[in-house]
Amino acid sequence: MDERKTLFVDVILPVPIRNLFTYRVPFELNDGISIGQRVIVPFGKNKRITGIISVIHEKAPSAYQAKYLEFILDDKPILSAHQIHFWNWIAAYYLAPIGDVMAAALPSNFKLASETKVALHPDYDGIDTTDEQEKIVLETLSHRQQVDLKELSEILKVKNIQIIIKRLIERRCVMTQEEINQRYTPKTKTFIQINPNYTELDISNILDELNARTNSKGQLHALLRIIQLLPSHGIDQKFLDKKLLLSPEISSSSLSALIKKGIIIQEKLRVDRVGSTIDGNSTFPVLSQDQLTALHTIEETWKEKDITLLHGVTGSGKTEIYIHLIQSFLDLGKQVLLLIPEIALTTQLIHRLEKYFGKQLGVYHSKFNQNERVEIWNKVHANHPDEFRVIIGARSSVFLPFQDLGLVIVDEEHESSYKQHDPSPRYNGRDTSIYLASLFNAKVLLGTATPSIESYQNSLDKKYGYVQLDARYGDINMPEILIANTRKEIASKTMSSHFSSLLIEQMSLALANKEQVILFQNRRGYTPYWSCEICGWIPKCNACDVSLTYHKHVNLLKCHYCGYTCPPMGSCGACGSHKLKMQGFGTEKIEDELAMVFPEAKIARMDLDTTRSKNAYADLITRFEGREIDVLIGTQMLSKGLDFDHVSLVGILDADHLLNRPDFRAYERGFQLMTQVAGRAGRKNKRGKVVIQTKQPDHWVLQRVTSHATIDFIKNELIERKNFNYPPFTKLMVITLKHSDERLLNRASNDLAMHLKSTLKERVLGPEFPIVKRIQNQFQKEIKLKYEKTLSDKKIKEHILALLNQFYEMVPYKTIKVSIDVDAY
Repeated sequence: MDERKTLFVDVILPVPIRNLFTYRVPFELNDGISIGQRVIVPFGKNKRITGIISVIHEKAPSAYQAKYLEFILDDKPILSAHQIHFWNWIAAYYLAPIGDVMAAALPSNFKLASETKVALHPDYDGIDTTDEQEKIVLETLSHRQQVDLKELSEILKVKNIQIIIKRLIERRCVMTQEEINQRYTPKTKTFIQINPNYTELDISNILDELNARTNSKGQLHALLRIIQLLPSHGIDQKFLDKKLLLSPEISSSSLSALIKKGIIIQEKLRVDRVGSTIDGNSTFPVLSQDQLTALHTIEETWKEKDITLLHGVTGSGKTEIYIHLIQSFLDLGKQVLLLIPEIALTTQLIHRLEKYFGKQLGVYHSKFNQNERVEIWNKVHANHPDEFRVIIGARSSVFLPFQDLGLVIVDEEHESSYKQHDPSPRYNGRDTSIYLASLFNAKVLLGTATPSIESYQNSLDKKYGYVQLDARYGDINMPEILIANTRKEIASKTMSSHFSSLLIEQMSLALANKEQVILFQNRRGYTPYWSCEICGWIPKCNACDVSLTYHKHVNLLKCHYCGYTCPPMGSCGACGSHKLKMQGFGTEKIEDELAMVFPEAKIARMDLDTTRSKNAYADLITRFEGREIDVLIGTQMLSKGLDFDHVSLVGILDADHLLNRPDFRAYERGFQLMTQVAGRAGRKNKRGKVVIQTKQPDHWVLQRVTSHATIDFIKNELIERKNFNYPPFTKLMVITLKHSDERLLNRASNDLAMHLKSTLKERVLGPEFPIVKRIQNQFQKEIKLKYEKTLSDKKIKEHILALLNQFYEMVPYKTIKVSIDVDAY
């Protein structure tokens, strides 16, 4: 590139603004710039921020004088042209600021800004550096817990402090605020090493000496075992994981004696969290005839269509089909993305897949800290032929820098967890992954036992291929589903707390046979709300219009919207009565009361409260698989594709709550949840049972659940959706306005709705208050847009953005927060 040519770059910055920012390139950097590189640029009065080069051109901005970009952080781009295009598509389709897309897509360690706080990394061992500026940073941090980059920049009297911090982050000397917040601790293991000062002759003599002593047989056995294991299990043939040694034959005291004598050395070493240590050379699972037929049909449909919907009943062995398809694309040298709806699923899937794919398997989700995310990002970007070829991840993994993507598999494609609700961008992981695949001409497989209405309609419209797998693996029968009529049992007083006599009877039978039980209740906490028996008063959150949920284990009332907590009150806040009654039940109450019904059973709970830590999911699942838990109580996490060998009974405690929500998808979500939870029963050796507790046993949705009539349910629901103009026959968008002043909010929302209705007419609904009127002291109003698919989606969105620009030009409305949710379902 001509060194004297005046170049400009359009830069994406991680701020919630829809526009790109244009900067001038210093002549001396002309040869070094590329699209997809990170650059340090001035932003505002005194800030320095990291941005991404999106466009390189020679046109100076007309509205303002372009500032100079100050530094290029990367020798090579960290983003490809595909990714820049992908980001732009997400911003345009979901009406999200491009800065929000960048903020969601990039690990925080890639986005150093002036206000970013840094601290010494736990791995930093005080090793000195020859760089004077680095010395000052490390010295400052040794006396202060954390310091922001702006202050460090002033201390060093340099503008581009990000460059120095980048080097220190890469060497694990410092860490950023995000990691501090996550209480980052490096993963370590205890390893054993034979003293490197000993020769082979020395070891031989030590063995002879230990053999001669009658009281040293344990030490002899331990040392021989170490020598035997080191070549096959050692790190660089020198270090051995201590856990591999401990067994009934080798005691910790024998190892301690060898350590005390200096024969072996014990050391804690950092291990790589993000890569598999298994070679992955197990024989692939043998497919049944039904699975083989499905596999070949998928491959056939891909010849005509890039997207195929695999409708396989629970327990039909969809994962085994995935394994064969993944290998076929790996053989072509392609990368594979396997999307899953919940982090909880990664544990089981990793164990199932790493024995086949080993170090080619990588995992990516929000529980990884920032350093780990950068490490995974770099491995995927490197496109190494033997590492991280298959990525298992939650929705955020669509943002990874794939170079040669060949296959995208979306497991449990119907799941609502694929939809990001807050913050922006409010994207759907399934839908964005389909667009991502199109950029690489990759194939897509959507797998589920309960297809989403929109995906099934796409198969009817011949947009997707459709493959059905309607037999369980090993010809195991679908579970027997029993309905417990709680209305009748309450009247006859046969209920035991929240458990019907039918459920108690079936649980007693399962536990007597040493089988496991899953109980499903889609509410966490102890009880949803308290109420006064005299006047009906209910304690509510001070900042949100919702009742407070009681959590017994911490003895607090909590708001599930803003996190507000308060101690339980002893009297009514309205009339002073002491007659306060708990209404409803959550997972915590089920756990508490079940212990009284089955005191001998080992009971555990899986919900948001018990799985906040990084490894909590994995620990619970491992304990349940190891049969350390007899009864597992949980929320919808339990419905998402988990596979347990010894579960013979599933109980759904409150089906009515699932079906009676004010949402046009309530029946669809309820049917999917009940069918998926029911599918956890009897998956390997015998037919399972499911007990559904309900006050409306004749409800048509429950009838379809009990008869496993998924297609019948979908056909009925499609008729309803068509009659009332709901997706998948129309597009749905929700514009939400928020402000602390209710009157100003009412005026602003009415104005915006009026302007929308002037062009879009009856397609605009509202404005209306949602079910929860106020959250975190912000009132909110919703305007819904339902419009035909035949209309130009692009033109409607451009019109909305133009109206919003006019809306914000009106002085009183500048403080109104507006968010847009495209495909708001």
